[in-house]
Amino acid sequence: MNRDLRRDLYTVGAAVLLVVAAALAGTAIKRAKDVLHVGWPPLYATWLPHTGPGTPAAITLALAVVAHGPTLATRLPWRPLLWASWATATAWTFSLALVDGPHRGITRRLTTKYEYLQAIDRFHDIPGTVRDFTRHILLDSPAHWPPHVAGHPPGATLTFVLLDRIGLGGGAWAGTFVITVGATTAIAVLITVRALAGETLARHAAPFLILAPAAVWAGTSADGYFAAVAAWAVAFLALAVTDRHPQATGFAAGLLLGLTAYLSYGLTLFAAIAATTWLLGSRRLQILPYAIAGLTVVPAAFTAAGFNWWEAYHLLIERYHQGAGGFRPYSYWVWANLACTALVVGPATVAGLRRTAALLTQRHASPPADRRMGLLLCTALLILLTANLSGMSKAETERIWLPFTIWLLAAGTLLPHPRIWLTAQATLSLLLNHLLLTGW
Repeated sequence: MNRDLRRDLYTVGAAVLLVVAAALAGTAIKRAKDVLHVGWPPLYATWLPHTGPGTPAAITLALAVVAHGPTLATRLPWRPLLWASWATATAWTFSLALVDGPHRGITRRLTTKYEYLQAIDRFHDIPGTVRDFTRHILLDSPAHWPPHVAGHPPGATLTFVLLDRIGLGGGAWAGTFVITVGATTAIAVLITVRALAGETLARHAAPFLILAPAAVWAGTSADGYFAAVAAWAVAFLALAVTDRHPQATGFAAGLLLGLTAYLSYGLTLFAAIAATTWLLGSRRLQILPYAIAGLTVVPAAFTAAGFNWWEAYHLLIERYHQGAGGFRPYSYWVWANLACTALVVGPATVAGLRRTAALLTQRHASPPADRRMGLLLCTALLILLTANLSGMSKAETERIWLPFTIWLLAAGTLLPHPRIWLTAQATLSLLLNHLLLTGW
């Protein structure tokens, strides 16, 4: 066993110990006084070994990707590879969701008392509802919003309102939308990596972006959809700063970045990934007018409609402390959140991030493409850690941080023996989904 592989295994072992410590400490806290408000710490889940209609498909897909994924990723033409990645990621996420059954795994997820679809009927007058949105954020306000509606800008709920208006109402359509759109995140990350670090690294990353434990929570959590919008904003920006004709892609990047901020307050942290992407490009100044023009569209529209983002954000902080965020202990979650992340990204990502850190800190020069890849991954990790320290993400980070953790999956591209690591990723995914009933 070479030194690098030994260090990879030590790092994975440390992550396993972190998860075990979080589980043991969390169980002890729950027995003393249940202030964690999760069923199976550190995850928002309950212990329930089960199988379902998605079990055969999930196992079959896992075996297929492990056996053929690395080879196809290097041999398929680029565009077919993108389509194949999206199709496989979609199938993988659907199959994992269907382990819980079509109703419990997909249809019901976005219709619970906490979720967006509970507020659909209150948007019969969209301009008026957006204008009055902030008046219903606090728990002591009249007709306060459900937790997830109150916890996000109105763009999140409006997505499902518009789906309902075009005839795609109800939990089944909402769940299908979230999974299908969320799976395009894999394409967006591949496009970004190719633009900034080269096609070879992007191809090697493809199987790891598909076969990841993160898919357990991407189906069906609205955060999977948020992750896709944010990822496409960065992908268009990467194309803009490396393209000779950046007008359309620059505008699209700005437009989606603006939309991202009105889907989730926390995703304003994506400005750091956008900034890193912009700095790594060669056409930084040329795209600025187009990106800035696109960036103003969504904020201007919501502001004109009467929604004050900053006012709503400060009210959200108050609402957060009125609910579970007010009694969940920061001293536990500030490190237990990282155990959640280790489960979401899997052992391959943990080992890949160790290699990324070594790559960026080693004395001898590494290939420029590897370093650009490393900088992108480290930025994603940095904003995840920033979100953690903020104290506004105590628990449920397995879904809340999906827009950040999806990027970390690309670290698998640095690992040798990809089939072994993909087997570990698939095994963890299947165990999580079959042993636990997750909240999403």
